[in-house]
Amino acid sequence: MFLVESKGGAIACMLLALFFLGTWPALLTLLERRGRLPQHTYLDYTITNFLAAVIIAFTFGEIGHSTVEKPNFITQLAQENWPSVLFAMAGGVVLSLGNLTTQYAWAFVGLSVTEVISASITVIIVNVELDLYRMKEVAASKKTDGETEDLEKAIGDNKAKFGTADYLIELEKKRAVKVAEKGTCIGLALTVIAGVCFSQFSPLFNLATNDQGHTLKAGVPHLSVYIGFFYFSISCFVLAIILNVSFLYRPVLNLPKSSMKAYLSDWKGRGWAFLAGFLCGFGNGLQFMGGQAAGYAAADAVQALPLVSTIWGVVLFGEYRRSSRRTYMLLVGMLAMFIVAVGVLMASAGQRK
Repeated sequence: MFLVESKGGAIACMLLALFFLGTWPALLTLLERRGRLPQHTYLDYTITNFLAAVIIAFTFGEIGHSTVEKPNFITQLAQENWPSVLFAMAGGVVLSLGNLTTQYAWAFVGLSVTEVISASITVIIVNVELDLYRMKEVAASKKTDGETEDLEKAIGDNKAKFGTADYLIELEKKRAVKVAEKGTCIGLALTVIAGVCFSQFSPLFNLATNDQGHTLKAGVPHLSVYIGFFYFSISCFVLAIILNVSFLYRPVLNLPKSSMKAYLSDWKGRGWAFLAGFLCGFGNGLQFMGGQAAGYAAADAVQALPLVSTIWGVVLFGEYRRSSRRTYMLLVGMLAMFIVAVGVLMASAGQRK
């Protein structure tokens, strides 16, 4: 299997993941603002998101010779590693719940606010949990003596200027999730829930691939990043399908009812939803591949994805347009502090022994 072993390779993986993971939310937001039902969009997104994991597993996971210590993807499918597999699948469950929640939060509080808050929560909780795992490992070791074109057209079609009352009224008429009569608190609550969910999938994946709980039998190798990501994506896929099919017939937030027949015949924007799924799937895969070389704390530097999402939010959706100078100052300050925080995170992870 292909292993990212150099620092440069890890940085390249994280930069690509940063762009991919910061871009796919903009595509789903665009479709919601065009009036496509979130259930339809998420079902399309889910299919290609899982397909990306399959492609990564059967390509990168099969490169090179398989060894006892580092078996290839297909070899590990037959091994008795279910305790670690369950950790990976649990990570997929919480990621699926987090992604599904943010899809509705974007409508209430905007793309940039949702991504910044949820990513900040993720960074804080993830690194606290990873530090706890490290301390347990150190203690155990001592004890044992050392063991775009269409996008632009969509914006250009709006006659009302960004930030004006006419623009907001026009947007409310088009969009799928009606937010005018609902409070911002709903969006913030959804964002916090999403952040808590996101904060759990990386530690769970870390447990799956490094077996800090020592749940595997003697002689059974740890899960490779590819087999872990494959099982991670299976649970993510299954839960997303179950929830969104049920949402077709029992929608949330007063959305109109739909059906499987209506979904299958809805091709408006399906290509963008498929692209979003590929971007998210390959973004997550690259994050985990980078985590092999840099460690999962450093790989969580991709939580700087709100920087990319905020750019899309400002350029494509007119977020913060016609705002006061104070708002712009606060926005720049927030993003600057976010950059510094992620930089400190990467630096501190690099100094650990």
